[in-house]
Amino acid sequence: MNTPKVSKVQQRLLYLHHRPNLLEEYSPLPSSFALSRTSALSAPRFSIRSMADSAFRKVQIQRDDTAFDAYVVGKEDAPGIVVLQEWWGVDFEIKNHAVKISQLGSGFKALIPDLYRGKVGLDVAEAQHLMDGLDWQGAVKDIRASVNWLKANGSKKAGVTGFCMGGALSIASSVLVPEVDAVVAFYGVPSSELADPAQAKAPVQAHFGELDDFVGFSDVMAAKALEEKLKASGTPYEVHIYPGNAHAFMNRSPEGIKRRQGMGMADEDEAAVQLAWSRFESWMARFLSSSLL
Repeated sequence: MNTPKVSKVQQRLLYLHHRPNLLEEYSPLPSSFALSRTSALSAPRFSIRSMADSAFRKVQIQRDDTAFDAYVVGKEDAPGIVVLQEWWGVDFEIKNHAVKISQLGSGFKALIPDLYRGKVGLDVAEAQHLMDGLDWQGAVKDIRASVNWLKANGSKKAGVTGFCMGGALSIASSVLVPEVDAVVAFYGVPSSELADPAQAKAPVQAHFGELDDFVGFSDVMAAKALEEKLKASGTPYEVHIYPGNAHAFMNRSPEGIKRRQGMGMADEDEAAVQLAWSRFESWMARFLSSSLL
């Protein structure tokens, strides 16, 4: 059997995946750090204001002895969904996703917590730096505070969704945040040190691209291992794998497509994206419906 080649960025991601508390251990990336896809670090830097920025209301949420900003969009009394960022931070793409979610079906109230406290990665190296420095247990506390904020501000039920890094945190929330009513995760699995999906308490739906090559984090083997863990949990679950799609296939804004292409991910499958959103809507509507109270 041929062992798949793992790039340095994948090795670093896997290291983070298995070491969720790295605030004191982080050291900046060396200047020689490079992706196996050589164009990735030379991809354009994005400092793009989301077309949806004006739709959001900025709030501040308190937890423990700290506070963080969050961005809210959607009907006040709608079911709530916490929307978790990719490694880039709270950028144009995650805001586009939140607006999309707020408009699905009868509507949801989407809330994006700023896990990076205002910082945004404008290229791969910066995004890597920010994710390296994330306090993952602290991020879980942010998620719990966000869920509770939604429930205290008009949402009878609240779910969590996320993409890449946020996908892993979404699944972790199904284990670690008892107030979560449903989870939909996109291409990310938490480390066993952070959370064991076999202990999930909230229903989990997960989406992965067949061509995703982040080994052990979001590739097909990771997806199948997650499925076995969720089966053991006894909670409702679905795991979907999309043929011909790579990592971050849900990012369909013009800027997001350009960024993915710059990282060597040229696949475009609008049908898969629409299918995933349809499954997302059905799952969240099923478990966040007020009739289930």
